[in-house]
Amino acid sequence: MNHPKWSKEQIKDLHHAVVIITGGNSGLGLEQAKVLASKGAAVILAVRDTERGHAAALEIRNATPESTVATMKLDLADLESVRTFSSMFQEKYSRLDILINNAGVMMPPHSLTKDGFESQFGVNHLGHFALTGLLLPLIQKTEYARVVTVSSLANVWKGANIFFQDLQWNTHYDKQQAYSQSKLANILFAYELDRRWKAEGVHNLSLCAHPGWSVTNLQNHLNGVMKRITHFMSQPAEMGALPILRAATDPTVHGGEYFGPSGKSQRKGDPVQVESSGLAHDRLLAERLWQVSEELTGVTYPV
Repeated sequence: MNHPKWSKEQIKDLHHAVVIITGGNSGLGLEQAKVLASKGAAVILAVRDTERGHAAALEIRNATPESTVATMKLDLADLESVRTFSSMFQEKYSRLDILINNAGVMMPPHSLTKDGFESQFGVNHLGHFALTGLLLPLIQKTEYARVVTVSSLANVWKGANIFFQDLQWNTHYDKQQAYSQSKLANILFAYELDRRWKAEGVHNLSLCAHPGWSVTNLQNHLNGVMKRITHFMSQPAEMGALPILRAATDPTVHGGEYFGPSGKSQRKGDPVQVESSGLAHDRLLAERLWQVSEELTGVTYPV
């Protein structure tokens, strides 16, 4: 199938735009930050390790001296940190044009967040669900602002589902299934937020994207053989960032789109609109996940 090629050169001038990138200090997040800052956006790196965040900000400024880059502390494994970040951000900024829910953890040993959530579900989904909800008043004040939630090919892995009977994997932890659950949750959330905004007539956009197989720090928990195989078959982070950048900036989108690489099995290639799993479009599943997420985080959405 032929796809019109999209590149970062097509991104328009972003002066006056304010952007948050979670996990913006390395890998895909850093690549996104470099590009958006070079286009004039004020980029906030929302990071757990502020020392690494400052180093990343310096790297971006060295590449683009006129860029505006700031670092703010955000630990998605701690809802108190999420609330503090949201409050501080809204004290400093009067608009939010692009929120990229990018940070994540991938297949670590079983551990819990500060609030008692399995780390992958807690960081990848619940932390971003809470962050987006807390920032929603500012997002909705910014016309045509968009939220981009980063998922992965794990949403189509065999057996991927939302395991409501044991969301925190307290009985039998399967790190691969737990990761696929969190990535399916990302897409369900992105689609449901878009549906809710459309139903309310809100002029904001919720989209989803995935980087295909890309070399990032997320693979650190893989065993040696799997890590070597993944690196051999992966594309560089610069390419993996493109579907996310397209979702964040393409003026032709309407909300609800999902972007990924154009190549075989969506592993590599140019950024195009792609299909997610059938389960990702299950509205009843999305509504149940939304309700449970509000209950677990204590963050209630006004839509």
